Amino acid sequence: MSRLLDVGLEQLTTIVIRMGEVGQRAVNVAAEGFMEARDVSEEVYELSELLGTMTVSAEDKAFELIVKYQPVASDLRITNSYIKIAYDMERYGRYAWDISFTQKKFAGCGESVRPSKLVERMTEKTLQMVDISVKALRENDGELAKTLLKTEREVDKIYLEYLDVLSKTPSTTNVVCDVLFVRYLERIADHATYIGESIMYIATGEKMNIK
Repeated sequence: MSRLLDVGLEQLTTIVIRMGEVGQRAVNVAAEGFMEARDVSEEVYELSELLGTMTVSAEDKAFELIVKYQPVASDLRITNSYIKIAYDMERYGRYAWDISFTQKKFAGCGESVRPSKLVERMTEKTLQMVDISVKALRENDGELAKTLLKTEREVDKIYLEYLDVLSKTPSTTNVVCDVLFVRYLERIADHATYIGESIMYIATGEKMNIK
């Protein structure tokens, strides 16, 4: 017979996994819109707002479980970790919105001449991290979550390399737009790593800083 706490944890898990799917969609749409110089701000804004609402739902459910059942040990670990993951998923939406807003504000900047291979690589790696974070969450896979560390380091390396290139490039509106884009990608990658840390904590009970 399932405990009432177990039922509540299942409900919380469902909310957070759904947040991951929405966040994944928001980041993918925003990145593709930027790279293709398309205005996707309306769709990304709606996804970002939905994530904000879902974060409140996740936090309310988690606090309800804590107050009603006073979970200890592994149950409390899971509950607290989901609160953190919900916040990081919300940041997916926020940074996705920042990317799409930048694209809309500086219409056409996505067509600028730039070291596109670096931008493409950073975009690919960041989207890969988001995908892995959602899959690891869905499957409660601590080992998969741990792989985020290697990719996050690759993203940081590309980011620094790109900034080095831009430091030698005359400043223009397009350059500013590009800097914002790669910065938002770098922050998304960071939050994917934070999610990985929380998943590893849920799966193993050990706090590991993989950043």
